[in-house]
Amino acid sequence: MFPEYDVIVVGAGHAGCEAANAAAKIGAKVLLCTMNMNNIAQMSCNPAMGGVAKGQIVREIDALGGMSGIISDKSMIQFRMLNRSKGPAMWSPRSQNDRMRFAEEWRLALESNPNVDFWQEMVTGIVVKDQRVTGIKTSIGIEIKAKSVVLTNGTFLNGLIHIGEKQFGGGRTGEAAAKGITEQLQSLGFESGRMKTGTPPRVDGRSLDYTKMEIQHGDENPEKFSFSDETNTLTHQRPCWITYTNKEVHSTLETGFDRSPMFNGRIQGLGPRYCPSIEDKINRFAERERHQIFVEPEGWNTVEIYVNGFSTSLPEDVQYAAMRKIAGFENAKMFRPGYAIEYDFFPPTQLKLTLETQLVENLYFAGQINGTTGYEEAASQGLVAGINAALKVKEEEPFLLKRSDAYIGVLIDDLINKGTEEPYRMFTSRAEFRLLLRQDNADLRLTQLGHKIGLADDRRLEKVLDKKNDTATLINDLKQKRLSPDQINEGLEEFETATIREKITIEKLLKRPQMGLKKVMELDPDTRLYLSKYSKEALEQAEIQIKYESYIIKEQQMVEKLNNMEDYKIPLAFDYLSIPALSAEGKQKLQKIRPETLGQASRISGVSPADLSILTVYLGR
Repeated sequence: MFPEYDVIVVGAGHAGCEAANAAAKIGAKVLLCTMNMNNIAQMSCNPAMGGVAKGQIVREIDALGGMSGIISDKSMIQFRMLNRSKGPAMWSPRSQNDRMRFAEEWRLALESNPNVDFWQEMVTGIVVKDQRVTGIKTSIGIEIKAKSVVLTNGTFLNGLIHIGEKQFGGGRTGEAAAKGITEQLQSLGFESGRMKTGTPPRVDGRSLDYTKMEIQHGDENPEKFSFSDETNTLTHQRPCWITYTNKEVHSTLETGFDRSPMFNGRIQGLGPRYCPSIEDKINRFAERERHQIFVEPEGWNTVEIYVNGFSTSLPEDVQYAAMRKIAGFENAKMFRPGYAIEYDFFPPTQLKLTLETQLVENLYFAGQINGTTGYEEAASQGLVAGINAALKVKEEEPFLLKRSDAYIGVLIDDLINKGTEEPYRMFTSRAEFRLLLRQDNADLRLTQLGHKIGLADDRRLEKVLDKKNDTATLINDLKQKRLSPDQINEGLEEFETATIREKITIEKLLKRPQMGLKKVMELDPDTRLYLSKYSKEALEQAEIQIKYESYIIKEQQMVEKLNNMEDYKIPLAFDYLSIPALSAEGKQKLQKIRPETLGQASRISGVSPADLSILTVYLGR
């Protein structure tokens, strides 16, 4: 009935879709298994992509040849570039999306890939022979052979939904939990744990009074995620709104605390630190009189509203009563209550940097099974796992991203070397080289890598090379072109920056904190006319590279030092326990994680500088 597949992907969320698409584009024959074909690529929580650091990840996925950026662009209803008031390392693209169109676009993309087959059924286990995965088992007893398997189970592994004192099994509301996989993996020697996440109520937008809220429009000149020509920027957008909780809301919520599964001990798993439930917020920050609520449309034409900031697992009657005390929500009609969900995960220290498991060969984990939270983090792991599963089947070199290459590299390195005891979320602060890892240069950093493995097409590479060459030419021109005092002094006074006594290059002018290329073009009509021949992308790149040149050089020097340590390879079978001089914790962590390089060993929590020196001596021998 089934051929032997190169790659079987279990789960069709954000991680599963990217894994299946990437492996198939590289040339692998892929089977994507899901419990419900109608729920492929569901936005289980908020209808949005990107955000702080997450937007950088979406751009990186796109630069490599993945699909999340393109799908986001095609289903976008609003675009905002966050943190524009800060430096370019902090700029983060974010979109509001049409939930139904997002899922539809992903399904259409997968169905248009001839190397992707589908199977709708619960997967209950994997088939393992001699510590190597050879296929999967389904709930009706079918075994399907595969050379590799990628598990992207999301919140479905023994998922348990909580609403007040009620609890019932489920991976999402209205969908069954997945049984059997956790227990089998534990029998194979894997360590597992429990995590928790939550979602807010959904309400009828027709019942809200938007005049009592602050309107939040998208950017005046919206951008997009994808660097490709396949998508366009928005010509019109849907607004969002902001409102606030108040003391009365908080008091009403507190009446349900005795029935809260979070406070009475029924929820055992740790929830996301940076996206707490509303009851957690008013409990932890009792001094705060109000909390922000973002009112987000679920799509272009639907009346369904996502109440961002009001995640809760309190009883539904308490949720409803409290929500109707929020400004603008006095007459709100609820579509469904919020809930919390507990699920199994497997500490990611049990993985290699390729996301292949250490215990079972050719078995890969991606997404929430690794302890992460967020669509973007899941999608990036799915992309890397799918690529590596396909490359290993083809007997080619693995695909690895370093911390200095991408936020995706930071994410995976953190997970494998540090692990996580709570849902992991990416932030710009986690990246020590964030000035190099900007959202605007993801294509310059990664598209050549994506093209090399067959994921990014020739047109993508040509576009990147054109941008690179145009930027270099422009920077050279800006170093040569000079402006005189007569041309610009009057304008410099208006911009509240020092006037000049002799001619100055545009490059030196751009080093001033008050100046940017836009202002330089306002100073001098001839310069504006000259620079208008360059693309917006080249102008942006040139300005950033000139303005932050010294900082960029410092980060590049730090990267070179780090890369020297990455060149020290450690044999996989290296016996750390045989080195008596290593600290007890160092031995334990090194033996468990089995770093592939000295650089990776240096980033493991509990491995001291002394341990590193001793290890270097032994490797030298």
